[in-house]
Amino acid sequence: MLRGEARCPLVRPVLRGKVRGMESSADRAGVRIVESADVADDARIGSGSSIWHLAQVREGAQLGTDCVIGRGAYIGTGVQMGNACKVQNYALVYEPAQMADGVFVGPAAVFTNDHFPRAANPDLTAKSASDWESVGVTCETGASIGARAVCVAPVTIGAWAMVAAGATVVKDVPPHALVAGVPAKRIGWVGRSGEKLVHASDGTDSWVCPATGEWYIPDDSTGGLLLASSPLADAPRPASLTDPDEQDGENA
Repeated sequence: MLRGEARCPLVRPVLRGKVRGMESSADRAGVRIVESADVADDARIGSGSSIWHLAQVREGAQLGTDCVIGRGAYIGTGVQMGNACKVQNYALVYEPAQMADGVFVGPAAVFTNDHFPRAANPDLTAKSASDWESVGVTCETGASIGARAVCVAPVTIGAWAMVAAGATVVKDVPPHALVAGVPAKRIGWVGRSGEKLVHASDGTDSWVCPATGEWYIPDDSTGGLLLASSPLADAPRPASLTDPDEQDGENA
């Protein structure tokens, strides 16, 4: 930084951190990378994305448009992220994690990648890359991982599911599930807004978002919920009455 230069990265369209390669830097128009970030020269960063202080993005990583990588966060080799993802400060996303669009990873959350972590082999020789097989965490569209949560690979976090802060996830989480605890267990359902869903009042097994009014129905294929195509019109209703007297409004 030159003497007298203002420290205000937000006013500069592109701040090139430790990017090793002029060609890669030139391809990143519209990307904000602060000076202390470490971004591999072959990492692909979508336009509108921001990579903040002390973050590291490893070789072959792919970030979509409008992503945010917070201070001190780590994005492993070959990790794939969709558009509008946010990885908060000091989160650790180890390869081969995959994230779809709109995934949120809270501060200091961890995605592991080793079934049986050891520093050394049984003969106490140091493990090399060929001595273990990496496994990844998959996050589907809109999923959220709370602060300091740990996702123990291999697991899949379903679309729009939410993992509570401090939880440890050791098995797949179905779409729209709210899980918490160690190990994480489902304690409810959440909608796309993040609000906890409530039972529908029409007597069916539907759920309703109190913030948006959206209706959700069970999805047997995933064990989670599915957004009704038209929140009010297409949500399941109670079976129609079959008693002619009741249909006519008459009482026996």
